[in-house]
Amino acid sequence: MSVYLGIDVGTSGTKTLAMRADGTILATTTVEYPLSSPRPGWSEQNPLDWWKATVQSIRRVLRAGKVKATDVAGIGLSGQMHGSVFLDKNHEVIRPAILWNDQRTAAECDEIERRAGGRKRLIQMVANPALTGFTAPKILWLRRHEPRNFDRTVKVLLPKDYVRFRLTGEFATEVSDASGTLLLDVKKRAWCKPLLRRLELDPDLLPAVHESEEISGRLSPTAAKEVGLPAGVPVVGGGGDQAAGAVGNGIVRRGVISATMGTSGVVFAHSDQVQIDPQGRVHTFCHAVRGKWHVMGVVLSAGGSLQWYRNKLAEAEVAEAKRRKIDPYELITAQAAEAPAGCEGLYFLPYLTGERTPHADPYARAAWIGLSLRHGRAHMIRAVMEGATYAMRDCLEIIKEMNIPVREIRLSGGGARSEFWRQMQADIYGQKVVTINAEEGPAYGVALLAAAGTGAYKNVVEACAATIQVVSETKAHPKTKRIYNRAYPIYGKLYRSLKGDFAEIAQLVTGMR
Repeated sequence: MSVYLGIDVGTSGTKTLAMRADGTILATTTVEYPLSSPRPGWSEQNPLDWWKATVQSIRRVLRAGKVKATDVAGIGLSGQMHGSVFLDKNHEVIRPAILWNDQRTAAECDEIERRAGGRKRLIQMVANPALTGFTAPKILWLRRHEPRNFDRTVKVLLPKDYVRFRLTGEFATEVSDASGTLLLDVKKRAWCKPLLRRLELDPDLLPAVHESEEISGRLSPTAAKEVGLPAGVPVVGGGGDQAAGAVGNGIVRRGVISATMGTSGVVFAHSDQVQIDPQGRVHTFCHAVRGKWHVMGVVLSAGGSLQWYRNKLAEAEVAEAKRRKIDPYELITAQAAEAPAGCEGLYFLPYLTGERTPHADPYARAAWIGLSLRHGRAHMIRAVMEGATYAMRDCLEIIKEMNIPVREIRLSGGGARSEFWRQMQADIYGQKVVTINAEEGPAYGVALLAAAGTGAYKNVVEACAATIQVVSETKAHPKTKRIYNRAYPIYGKLYRSLKGDFAEIAQLVTGMR
């Protein structure tokens, strides 16, 4: 029996999944690790924690799934995108990795657009504007603020690719994750040498680029001993967490869209051609499907907004849930259901960590707007959920503007597990939404890529068709849909009204430090 491992190097932990070739999941395990924020807006992790978690999670999943080490036929890698691991000449980590949600690089983004010849020219070169989360600004930040560390750097790797290096000894990445560095020519699926020249960056800093199901290396004897597998097991390119999650959701053909409501929110559309939003409001990246692309809108604090509410304002519900041995979200969403759709004019802007789509504004901040004496906790909770879903609709509307068909919306993440939130998404998006039999996200997607890349399937499209099916449908309620269609345009105006104030607040906070 052939078994495939999918490893997802996430922000909160590394998840490893064992899967049979027919898509059956044998076991999953997750090993968590800390995240540090040494300054406001900074977000870092120790790459050595990722490796330790990978070793532990592989050994645990083999035991949990009763998998023989000799049955493992391939490994796929996924991980948080945009992070930067800096290695010295001895291939040792120089400093903590700077992560996707780090906001320190606004000045470097301006520098990149200036050196590229303007925002429009940059989008023409790499299909995307410069955003604080991307990798290229982090490299320039290191050069400006930590020149000694920059001078020591001989390789820059993405999070999952550092784990790949530890597994195989190879410096390699693949097209979907590389797209998020801002240094890949997305059309040509290769590093953008003209931009590297303008930024005065040595191309040798970057690893080789593969397609996602392509074998990028094999398990080295040293790593094999650590993880408990035979040497020589093939490791495929894999995918950035969003492209890998899309594969895990079967988003590998035109017209099928995913809406993933996790800590961040992602609306993801497959594309057979390169389709670019001239305003750069959504990302255009290479897909984990060979020769294909995807368009992606990202909401930085989607489910994360409700998580913030739970952690900061729902102590009573958390305590009650603990007493009753249930998930506190059950109590929180039950309260939200007591408020009417539209919350009687109460809105929540979910910009707790700035925003990416469609505003690309690191200074944007969250707010309840429209509070009156009529509003209570139920309204405030529901407004948080509606605000996060309106933000997801922002992404969906841009995708529709680009003439990308939206025939089916597949939900995943925490927002898909709640019947109440599934219905809200159908009503706010204005069309039927579905869920599928696969719930393991990126780890499942890269296990499918490993199966396809090692010959169990002809390609990843065939692998998804054989393993993924729709299991539920939720239709929009016509009356509630009309309420949200009237409320949504006002939501869009609120950011535009407050944009200048957000920038002034950021200056005020900086002056207080």
